[in-house]
Order: sequence, then structure tokens, then C-alpha cells
Amino acid sequence: MSERKPKNIFSKGPIPASFIAESIQKHSSQKAIGGHSIFLGQVRADQTENGIVKAIDYTAYEDMALEKMHLIREDIFAKYPLTCMHVHHSLGEVAAGEICLFVFTSSAHRKAAMDACEETVERLKAELPVWGREIMEDDSHQWKVNQ
Repeated sequence: MSERKPKNIFSKGPIPASFIAESIQKHSSQKAIGGHSIFLGQVRADQTENGIVKAIDYTAYEDMALEKMHLIREDIFAKYPLTCMHVHHSLGEVAAGEICLFVFTSSAHRKAAMDACEETVERLKAELPVWGREIMEDDSHQWKVNQ
């Protein structure tokens, strides 16, 4: 098996639905896949003590995040019999209602795809040096706490 290289997971702004659909469609030619699992993270219009969130401005320590993502990816591939994994995370401003995280795992069987997707999402939230600055309706801001 060849060694996997770090992949850029970041893109500017929200992740378009058309990109998600195209990503799914591209896998129709891979006949060994029996199950896909997809997680879509969407910006919520949370009510906070400082107001209602209208957007989140994401920043990252990109080099460190990409290296950490590479390690997470290697761990997940070692643990689950995946065919493939795709992770896309927004940088910059993403409005409430828009997609900021897209995790897509595929395997011959659904359970591996679902378990790998869930673990990947949990590890990204806990381990990646990515920060979100919540922008309120009055344009004030505060740093988001990951939940």
C-alpha cells in the first residue's frame, strides 16, 4: 500500500451543495463501495448572551492543521476498512445556514463507513487547530466554543 500524503482540506467560504453532490456522483464508478457516510456541519444562528449569530469567520493554523489531519486520516484508515475519505473545511466567513464542514467516508460495508465518519468528525472538532469567530447580527463578535 502506498503512503498517503497530506491533502489540503481547506476552502474559502461555504461549501456549495453542488460540490457535495458532485463528490457523491464521482463515486458511482467505484463498484466495490457498498456504503457511504456523510456528515455536513452547518452554521447555526445561535442565540447567545451577546446576540444572534449571523455567521462564523473560520481561521486555522493551516500547516499544523493539515499535518494533524494527515495523522487522523492515517489512524482512521488503519482502524477501518475504508475505500476513501474526503474532508473539506471552510475558512473565512460562512453565514448561518451554510455548510462549513463536509466529511465523506466510503467502504464496502455501511458500518465501517458510518463509524469512521463519526470518529473523524469527533477528532476534527477536538484536535484540529481551527477557530471560529462568531459574528453577531450587530457585527460584534466573540470566539466560538466547540461543542
